[in-house]
Amino acid sequence: MAVKLKDLVPAATNTVNTTFIVLDKAAPSTRRQGGAREETCLALVADETAAAHFLLWGAECGAFEPGDIVRLTDGIFSYHRGNVLVLRAGRRGRAEKVGEFAMLFVETPNMSELQWGPDPSDGRRMVQEAVVSPYSQIFKPLR
Repeated sequence: MAVKLKDLVPAATNTVNTTFIVLDKAAPSTRRQGGAREETCLALVADETAAAHFLLWGAECGAFEPGDIVRLTDGIFSYHRGNVLVLRAGRRGRAEKVGEFAMLFVETPNMSELQWGPDPSDGRRMVQEAVVSPYSQIFKPLR
């Protein structure tokens, strides 16, 4: 079942199936992980309900460009390297280009710019606590 970006909640499971458009993409960065080099890049993505930061790994960095419409299957929305909340395919998920340019979107709220905390009624779930910024602090608004 497809989820809208406004309904994303941080979780440690690969259960996110969604479609979005890539609005902007940062330059790739490389770091050493053990003996191997690991390339990643961050993208700003959106659908008609919200935006989020999408983390691309390895070959994904060159596979997607602004304007691409992407279908994410079995993705994950969770914290990466401490406190950066991102949407990503992860090891079990899959991101594929399904079109380009023709998709309605909004830039706010940015689900990656919300502060989350444990649900008082169920400590295994996360709930929104505060808005850090309505827009991406990494990518400037398009307007």
